[in-house]
Amino acid sequence: MSAATGIDGAADFADVMAELAAGVSLVTARDGDRPVGLLVTSMVAYTADPPSVLLSVAHSSRTHPPLCAGGRFGIHLLGAGQEALARVFASKSTDKFGAVAWSWDGEVPRVEGALAYLRCETDAAFDHRDHTILVGRVEAVERALGVEPLLYWRREMTWRIGPR
Repeated sequence: MSAATGIDGAADFADVMAELAAGVSLVTARDGDRPVGLLVTSMVAYTADPPSVLLSVAHSSRTHPPLCAGGRFGIHLLGAGQEALARVFASKSTDKFGAVAWSWDGEVPRVEGALAYLRCETDAAFDHRDHTILVGRVEAVERALGVEPLLYWRREMTWRIGPR
């Protein structure tokens, strides 16, 4: 490993962060009478008591206003074989739920088939630069057993990390 050097802008930072494997999560919320959602890799467990998660949402996301308006939201941890679903929610499509099996869990859109699902209530939200940091208090969870997680690593979605 070479000595640390200065950072030459966002590209250097993005290249280094591509080495950090991250779980792929689909976040859903309600916007009036319709479901909205986006894909994030910036979601982590935050506190155990009470159970809570922390995630970051860009102000430029169309999902930002309804998600940050308070209320409840869903987090779906995606599993192996769900790359196509992840790509739909990472896209700029205006109808992300059109070809997706989903239902309402109270006021939260719940997508079927995720590795795990967490229904959260917004506990805190604060702006920092071009993102909003959301803290969600976890109200309910469900998980599937025997499914490998979908990861984002080196700018690709995979469920196996190793030599390439």
